[in-house]
Amino acid sequence: MSVSATPRPSPGPSSDEGARFNPITPISRGLTWLVSRYLPDPLVFAILLTVLTFVLAWWLTPSGPTDLVQMWGGGFWNLLAFSMQMALVLVTGHALASSEPIRKVLGRVASIAKTPAQGVMLVCFAAAVTNIVNWGFGLVVGAMFAREVARRVPKSDYRLLIASAYIGFMTWHGGFSGSVPLVAATKGNPMEKTVGLIPINDTLFTGYNIGITLALIVVLPLICWMMHPKASDVVAVDPALLKPEESTRRILGPDASPAERLEESRILGFVVGAFGLVYLFLYFRAKGFDLNINTVNLIMLIAGVILHGTPMAYARAVANAARGTAGIMVQFPFYAGIQIMMEHSGLGGLITNWFVDIATKETFPVLAFLSSGLINFAVPSGGGHWVVQGPFVMPAAQQLGVDLGKAAMAIAYGEEWMNMAQPFWALPALAIAGLGVRDIMGYCATALILTLPIFLIGLYL
Repeated sequence: MSVSATPRPSPGPSSDEGARFNPITPISRGLTWLVSRYLPDPLVFAILLTVLTFVLAWWLTPSGPTDLVQMWGGGFWNLLAFSMQMALVLVTGHALASSEPIRKVLGRVASIAKTPAQGVMLVCFAAAVTNIVNWGFGLVVGAMFAREVARRVPKSDYRLLIASAYIGFMTWHGGFSGSVPLVAATKGNPMEKTVGLIPINDTLFTGYNIGITLALIVVLPLICWMMHPKASDVVAVDPALLKPEESTRRILGPDASPAERLEESRILGFVVGAFGLVYLFLYFRAKGFDLNINTVNLIMLIAGVILHGTPMAYARAVANAARGTAGIMVQFPFYAGIQIMMEHSGLGGLITNWFVDIATKETFPVLAFLSSGLINFAVPSGGGHWVVQGPFVMPAAQQLGVDLGKAAMAIAYGEEWMNMAQPFWALPALAIAGLGVRDIMGYCATALILTLPIFLIGLYL
């Protein structure tokens, strides 16, 4: 379901008096005002980034305008498979969460929150933990859970709830689906011949990564709590717009045709579920706990079919969910074109080298992190960062004697941190919530500023 109406100020007092007086509220309010006035729609943002990348690459690299246009057009469709994966993340996750059993579970957990401020803390904590398990799962579950809390906790600030779900995304690269540490440990990755394989014991299971990730799990909900506005400034959504979607099941009459009975057959739903469960059992037995976006999508699809009961009930749930995929379909190709211009022109390497050249062994991880954050505006993809930055960061780290695992994680942290200022990954959550990017990015930018010390200290020590 998409919330089409504009959220409105919530009348009446709030029980969250503790959120009124703190130094973070003016920061988040100021950034929210700034973003609401000057941040364009994500599609326009992507187009502006395309133009900026083109101009910088033309100015700073040997590539001419014709070369750059050819790079852009040649790479425009490079993310088609990924776009489909992300669309399926949204659709299968939304369809699963709309099933009656999942709605009941989300409702029970959401009922733990008794006040609006507790609600944003609970949403952020749940999103941070689920993103450690898998980023695709965490993105969808966080947004759906935020809607459930908004439904059950009166006078919640709907914008901050959805922002809290996206802020929890900041933990993903330190978890089990972090693309940079997983790719760095995989045979055949672009950097294997240069620096060899980097096992996950040197990245994900290090003390600094565990410390940074745990610190984020604790600090992010507190930031969201402190950003909660006072009662007069709360922007709530009309509860009528958050009512659960109608059941997708159909009750057939005695005169139903054989085709209709087949479409609403629970047996067929059971068969699909059985096929999927057997495949997943064999897959995990052979490869261990190897969660990637394809297996997560399959798990959510199979679980959705089982919980909705019949094939057509699930198809109706998917149809309801598919309405929110427009942003993904339109915007991802622009980022594919930007990424290819950054990579093939050498602009990404130029930016990275500027940071690397002024680094020492002690400051190298921090400067690699900052360069990754800057490049994330044009290449908002963990795997893309490894392709664009790896060839420059990793040999330099090796030459300076920097721990290669920490250098790889510096690239990863910069990407996940700057996601709070880059609306690319917010699209699935916003589609589920029915909000626009300007509704949440002020809060996300506040979290960006306040979490910087966590990453800097973790990488420097």
